[in-house]
Amino acid sequence: MAGAEPAVTLIVGLGNPGSRYAKTRHNTGFWLVDEIARRFDGSFSSQRKFHADTGRVRIGANECHLLKPMTYMNHSGLAIGEFVRYYRLDPQNILVAHDEIDLSPGTIRLKQGGGHGGHNGLRDTVNALGTPGFNRLRIGVGHPGHRDAVLGYVLSSASREEQEAIDAGIASACEVLQLLVEGEWGRAFQRLHSVTRLPKTP
Repeated sequence: MAGAEPAVTLIVGLGNPGSRYAKTRHNTGFWLVDEIARRFDGSFSSQRKFHADTGRVRIGANECHLLKPMTYMNHSGLAIGEFVRYYRLDPQNILVAHDEIDLSPGTIRLKQGGGHGGHNGLRDTVNALGTPGFNRLRIGVGHPGHRDAVLGYVLSSASREEQEAIDAGIASACEVLQLLVEGEWGRAFQRLHSVTRLPKTP
């Protein structure tokens, strides 16, 4: 039944601003919202009051906000919190896209609520919103194999094979967006969670 669950009205992509970080794994959230804007004829403009680049697209019959915080990853919540308060959005209607080292490159998983899993962008978002009750779109980038190597790994570029898998995963995510903006979470879960790209990095 359409609308049985909260419909997505804001899609946030987590990442770091600037050319230095543009092609790094930590910016997969930015890649996702950039692809959404491309597919649905949207564009971004810089909004200083939100500390972010913002846009709006029409997906099916529904309009959806896009947000890219320009605050650097660790302070993502500043931009998200300002935007959410201004538009009086409910956290249940927010989808935050981010890189996920615990998934193989290109694997996409949806998650409704939950902890931050050590991801600093999610941690700051939880703090800013005062709740973990927002939705996440986890974009697999693989794991470097040791926790001490994680920071350098996510701040470096993927291999060609991994990048192709990530791009394919983002394309798959875009194909279920209409279901998400209509609140059809069950169908979106079913379509996305049947796809796995590459095995995890040893």
